[in-house]
Amino acid sequence: MGKSANISYDLEERTVLFSENIIMLAKRAPKNIITNPILNQLIRAATSIGANYCEANGASSKRDFTNKIFICKKESKETKYWLRLLAKSADGLVSDCRTLWTEAQEFTMIFSKIAKTSTNT
Repeated sequence: MGKSANISYDLEERTVLFSENIIMLAKRAPKNIITNPILNQLIRAATSIGANYCEANGASSKRDFTNKIFICKKESKETKYWLRLLAKSADGLVSDCRTLWTEAQEFTMIFSKIAKTSTNT
């Protein structure tokens, strides 16, 4: 399997790249009284996805693993919320927000499936 194929299935790497893309978006965003709190919350939620996934991979128990995966799912959903608000607050970022929103939606679905599978076994 080629390197590019591995990246799309390496969820840990994918969440790190997502975090990096969120940070780059935040650097480009206008800073004002409206966007500052949105950016703060967006960065916290989006980067938490990967951090919690790393913790899940090192979980001490199945219960701990499942809990971290549920947090990943929750943070993915919250990230979509903040991306939507940022897109409304910064016209020049709508396309980037939409692309990142789609990735956050994929994370939501992936972590939902992992959570469902981990609670059924």
